[in-house]
Amino acid sequence: MLENIFTVGSNVLVLFVLIAIGYVCNKTKILSSASVKDMTNFILYIVTPCVIISSYQRVFDKQMLMGLIITLVASFLSFAVNILIAHLAVKDKDKRREKTLRFGSVFSNCGYMSLPLQQALLGEIGVFYGATYVAVFQIMLWTYGVIVMSGDIKSISLKKIIINPGVLSTALGIFLFVLSLSLPFPILEPMKHLASLNTPVPMVIVGYHLANSSFKIKGLSVYVTMILRLIVSPLLMILGLWLCGITGNILVSCTIAAASPVAAVTTMFSEKFDGATSLSATVVSVTTLLSIITMPLIVGFSAML
Repeated sequence: MLENIFTVGSNVLVLFVLIAIGYVCNKTKILSSASVKDMTNFILYIVTPCVIISSYQRVFDKQMLMGLIITLVASFLSFAVNILIAHLAVKDKDKRREKTLRFGSVFSNCGYMSLPLQQALLGEIGVFYGATYVAVFQIMLWTYGVIVMSGDIKSISLKKIIINPGVLSTALGIFLFVLSLSLPFPILEPMKHLASLNTPVPMVIVGYHLANSSFKIKGLSVYVTMILRLIVSPLLMILGLWLCGITGNILVSCTIAAASPVAAVTTMFSEKFDGATSLSATVVSVTTLLSIITMPLIVGFSAML
């Protein structure tokens, strides 16, 4: 187990070196908020789809398709359980804080933090399963996420659920995988080059935002949220899959996604739907820093299984 923890810890440490570079770029004014916003859009609309689609560029295999279906079901069930626990455990007198913390306990940074680590630890097979979790994340984000933050079910947009980079690229990737269709070299090769940016650029972006965040924690509900996000959620994922006899790459990939810190989108949704924006930035920042300890331990344990 120590070897697994060391391996995961080394890869997480690499990510944090990249995060530190983003932090320094903020403090030295090498990057501006405008440039980081453009970089974020570039990652969201170009790089992430390239990572997902290229990860599905492989000969069709029934066993891998079954693994994909298992990941899909496990992801939906994980979100359902997390939502239930969030509404039972996260309580706050300030309803703006409460909805923000519930959102943060449910949604992990499965794009920025998970995909790079899945790629580093498991290679393309890790992203193959990780992309499925991201697609479920996008569906839940534009359904439950919108409802809990806006307080109005009418705010849900079917268009945004279907037409977003994560869902569209996953659907296209699965379509190509099932039919064993290979993209032409002049298309696939540039996609692979762009996909290689998925590790450094998102981490630099996270580091940039960390430099603008406060690390002051106030209220029991904040501690509950962080424990749910960093410890309870991934352990429940491990327990559920292990009880079903599922181990190996699927277990590790799903655990990485579930063990990631509070999603950066929490701050964006807080700002959009009148949530506790400053608080959201704090929980994103603090859980990101704490994940350097929790992720190696939990993901290392899943790898041991």
